Amino acid sequence: MEMPRLVTAMVTPFDDNLEVNYSRAAQLAEYLADNGTQGIVVAGTTGEAPVLSDEEKLRLFKAVKEQVGDKITVWAGTGSNNTQHVIELSREAEKTGVDGILLVAPYYNKPSQEGLYQHFKAVAEAVNLPVMVYNIPSRTSCNILPETMARLAAIENIVAVKESTGDMNQASQLARLLPDKVKIYSGDDSLTLPMLSLGAYGVVSVASHLVGKDIARMIDAFVSGNVSEATRIHLKLFPIFKGLFITTNPIPLKEAMNMLNMQVGGFRLPLTGASEGERATIREMLVANGLI
Repeated sequence: MEMPRLVTAMVTPFDDNLEVNYSRAAQLAEYLADNGTQGIVVAGTTGEAPVLSDEEKLRLFKAVKEQVGDKITVWAGTGSNNTQHVIELSREAEKTGVDGILLVAPYYNKPSQEGLYQHFKAVAEAVNLPVMVYNIPSRTSCNILPETMARLAAIENIVAVKESTGDMNQASQLARLLPDKVKIYSGDDSLTLPMLSLGAYGVVSVASHLVGKDIARMIDAFVSGNVSEATRIHLKLFPIFKGLFITTNPIPLKEAMNMLNMQVGGFRLPLTGASEGERATIREMLVANGLI
C-alpha cells in the first residue's frame, strides 16, 4: 500500500438527537476524497472517539470504507488504554475492510516506555493491518520516546507514527532513528511544513476539512523542491491552522463546518459548543480567508 501524504482526521457527524449520522459520514468522506485528502482516519480524536461505542465505530468504519475505499485509504481509530480491548476492537475493525489502524498511546495509565512498547507490539501482532502509532502527550500524559518508536519500527506492520509533541528536536531524533519504511506524520497542521523539512512524510490534518486542496498543494510543492511556494501556502493558511484550535478540538472545526452548511451536528458531553465569542472569532476567520 502506498502511504498517503495528506490524511484527514475526520469529524463524526451527529444528527439532531446526537446519534451518529452514518449517511452524512459517508458523504463527508466522499467530499474529503474529492478535495485533496488521500487518507481518512475514522474515530480519532477529531472524530470524538471517546464518546463513541464500539458498535458505532465499527459501523462508521464500514460506511466510510464502502463509500471511498476504492479512492483513498481508510484508517480506523481503535486505540484506548486497555490493551486487550484494543486488540478485540482492532480485530473487528479488520473485518470491516479498513486499510489500517491508528493507535493512540494509552492515556491515564501512564505506562513506562517498556509498557508502551509491549502495548503496541501486542496489538500489532494481533492483526494483519498496517499500524500508525499516535503520540500526543498533551492528551495522554505519556510521551513515546524516539528510542521506543525505533524499537517498534522492527515490527513488520508498524508503518507510521503520528507525532504530536510539537517538539522539533524530538521530530529530528525520530527522523534519525526510524527506517524508511516507518513514515513520520505531523499531528499539527501548523507544524506540517517545519516537520517536512526535518524528514516527515505527511500530515494527519484537521484543517483539511476546510482547505484540503491547499494543504495538498503545499505538500506537493515541498516534495517537488519548491520550498518558497510551500512556505507561501503555509503562511497563507497559518491563521486557519491556529484558529481551529482556539478551544478544544474538534469544537472550532465542527462550528466552522456548520457555518459553511456542512451539517456535522453538535457534540456529545463532555464536549459542548463554542461560546458566543469563540463563534464570532471562528466566523471572522472564515470570512478573512474567503471561505464564507
